[in-house]
Amino acid sequence: MTVYTSVQGLARGLQVLKALNSMEGGRATSQQLADLTGLHRTTVRRLLETLMEEGYVRRSRSDDSFRLTLSVRALSEGFTDAERIATVAPPIMGRLLQRITWPSDLTTPDGDAMIIRETTHRFSPLSFHRAMVGRRLPMLLTAAGRAYFANCAEVEREEILELLRAGAGGEEQQTMARNVALVRALIKRVRDEGYGGNSGDWAAQAKIGALAVPVFANGSVRGSLNVVYLSRAVSLAEAQRKFLPELQRAALDISVALEAGLVQTVATPL
Repeated sequence: MTVYTSVQGLARGLQVLKALNSMEGGRATSQQLADLTGLHRTTVRRLLETLMEEGYVRRSRSDDSFRLTLSVRALSEGFTDAERIATVAPPIMGRLLQRITWPSDLTTPDGDAMIIRETTHRFSPLSFHRAMVGRRLPMLLTAAGRAYFANCAEVEREEILELLRAGAGGEEQQTMARNVALVRALIKRVRDEGYGGNSGDWAAQAKIGALAVPVFANGSVRGSLNVVYLSRAVSLAEAQRKFLPELQRAALDISVALEAGLVQTVATPL
């Protein structure tokens, strides 16, 4: 239950915005909006006047219809691809947890590292960490980072390497980033195997093993999805056999959901 009562005026204003957004060309008369929302025409007109004052709606003098302005698009500017993927992923990750029990993290790039956007750690009985959202994972030392790094565009990969070569990710990654042969081998291995792996490679989490697969949308990698386990409890071969197919299935489901959302966003005026 919520502590505060909802603000009815705000809810109705959003209702009008949604209705106007659903109309062809993002335009409609106040009567059409009243019919669509079920609100009284006077109420709709008052809400439209307020939206006009705030710059989100304009009125056409030729036919007295109301239209969305470009300011409406600014409302979605803060909703990045990272936020979008974090929005569609949770139910899919929940189903993944039911199948594998070990916790998973959804990560997206954040400069020289991957940042955890969503996780099932707090729900997994096998989790050894709880507060994971917002944690940064080393790009070249973790399964999540390797899965993304090997599949991102060459220009982006070089930008990441420049940061790491300058020491942004610590001395160990700086040394790795400066080793051209090692970087090429890492990329080839991940692409050939179809996943990024980490078997105690990250000194800070030496007892942890992980597998991760890239998450694509419209041909571009957007993030990665991992499964994390204790190396003493699960061997690499067992992890590959039990977890990899499930990870790939979940990543595909996220990709499908993400692409559907992107298509819907492009198709509507809002």
